[in-house]
Amino acid sequence: MHHYKLVIFDWDGTVMDSVARIVSSMQSAAKDLALEIPSAEQVREIIGLSLPKAAEILFPKLTAAIGESLHQRYKVQYKALDTTPTPLFDNAINLLEQLRQQDKLLAVATGKGRDGLERVWQMTDTKHYFHSSRCGYECQSKPHPEMLEQILAELNVRPEEAVMIGDTRHDMAMAKNANVDRIGVTYGVDDKITLAQYQPKAIVDSLFELQDLLL
Repeated sequence: MHHYKLVIFDWDGTVMDSVARIVSSMQSAAKDLALEIPSAEQVREIIGLSLPKAAEILFPKLTAAIGESLHQRYKVQYKALDTTPTPLFDNAINLLEQLRQQDKLLAVATGKGRDGLERVWQMTDTKHYFHSSRCGYECQSKPHPEMLEQILAELNVRPEEAVMIGDTRHDMAMAKNANVDRIGVTYGVDDKITLAQYQPKAIVDSLFELQDLLL
């Protein structure tokens, strides 16, 4: 798998260990608005989607006004009130550095908003590794292929020259819809059985294994 020119990462659950904080922040936001509190498993299943799409699934009877309030409450919970740690996964920085030294193009395709991605990039000092990124409100939500199509066009890379790395069925389906190879990771949201349904080139249990594959 050394031939890929472009390596595209999902963020939450793939590069950053933030799944638990997403779950608790969404549950707290729902509680603040007196909505039915979703289970942890229900929230995990929408991770990777843009927030409006996620809200439609979790709260199907949500009005537009309450949906906007939910968005704001979730952001407050995640950024300011929730103290659940969100470290980078082991070997993340080393992997990004090694890929850069091999002259690989790197990108992020995430359901996070732009302000959220910029904030975690600043917090982790990782923005300089990436040549392109697309966020939840900038494109149609995963699993639509628009995020990947725009990244490929911006960097002038053909689909067969790229690989998508992700931890959810939404990442895998998006890559499949874009005719981009994909590698699943099992340490985020979805398990090996779920990821395997989307015919990834490989499934790994750590970023150390991913480094061995790509380099």
